Amino acid sequence: MRLFDKRIISHFDYLLILFVLPLIYLSYHLISETNEILANKQLIYFTLSFFAFIIVFILPIRKKLRLIPFLYWLGILLLLAVEFWGVTKLGAKRWLPLPILNTTMQPSELIKPIYILMLGYLIHNRPPPKKGYGFNDFAYFSFYILLPFILIAKEPDLGTALVLLLVGYGILFIVGVNWKIWTSIVLVMGISSPFIYTYLIKDYQKKRIKDFISEKPSYHVQQSIIAIGSGGLTGKLSEDATQTQLKFLPIATSDFIFAYFVERYGFLGAIGLIFLYGLLIAHLLTLNYYFKDDYVIRVFASGLGLLLFFNMSVNILMVIGFAPVVGLPLPLFSYGGSSFINFIVIFAILENLLAFRYMDLYNYERKL
Repeated sequence: MRLFDKRIISHFDYLLILFVLPLIYLSYHLISETNEILANKQLIYFTLSFFAFIIVFILPIRKKLRLIPFLYWLGILLLLAVEFWGVTKLGAKRWLPLPILNTTMQPSELIKPIYILMLGYLIHNRPPPKKGYGFNDFAYFSFYILLPFILIAKEPDLGTALVLLLVGYGILFIVGVNWKIWTSIVLVMGISSPFIYTYLIKDYQKKRIKDFISEKPSYHVQQSIIAIGSGGLTGKLSEDATQTQLKFLPIATSDFIFAYFVERYGFLGAIGLIFLYGLLIAHLLTLNYYFKDDYVIRVFASGLGLLLFFNMSVNILMVIGFAPVVGLPLPLFSYGGSSFINFIVIFAILENLLAFRYMDLYNYERKL
């Protein structure tokens, strides 16, 4: 049993933890400088995420892959339930009430790990041919990608919906799809863009786009750019970071925490933070090379890497005025419980898939 335990731990990916811990430390440090109460709440989220990681890590995911479709459709039902029984906050209906706990849950967050696992399960059962997936396979996978996209976009939560859409098709791109299909998609998107803007995008979303392309950015973005510019090359001391300390910078601990980080640590700090994210994402994507025949690991690692990349990119571009403000947090960095715990759970699932990939071999040897 002792040898078995050692072999499980030996396949644990310690580099992932090494890349994630600095992000968590920097996040807590910034939040504690701004708001001690929020920092204490974040410590609670850290503690909950630690126990969530342990629980998810020891689950028999490999043995229960056949349950993934059930979990996927359960997630779809929860997204449908939002339409009928959802709680509206700030003009968006994204939450379901939990009367016993006197709180709410956000199905669009819960479905992220299930969504990536579902794609891994489907691709595992239908691996790509040498020339990549053809039209029939592409349409088959697209159904499972587009269904949650439509339901989440309808809430409306276009930012999360688009990220999941890009993650889904990004996974297919990495695994392999015939180039003719991608060419057709680009042409269709180019032709249909005016129709999508005119009839499918809501008025407030059009306003965000207009504000983005107008010469004068919104108040939030203006203050964010001022905070970033005032950081200079190496940043300021906490008491000198006036944009944040004097409350000019809105939502400094969540959506616009990157602006506060640059105000404190300057251009060099920003480059360092982006580089750290880059190392984490690159490491996740390189798992495709080491596990060429294990599509569950390939898809899940790629999905997590793409999820981090798109969330990080949109948040940073939004903060510097290069993208519309859509309310996507900086992953593992912005204040908040649901997004942080969800990412930790996704990391735990990946570590589980990696550490227990030889489980059948271990069981066979023990029987002998």
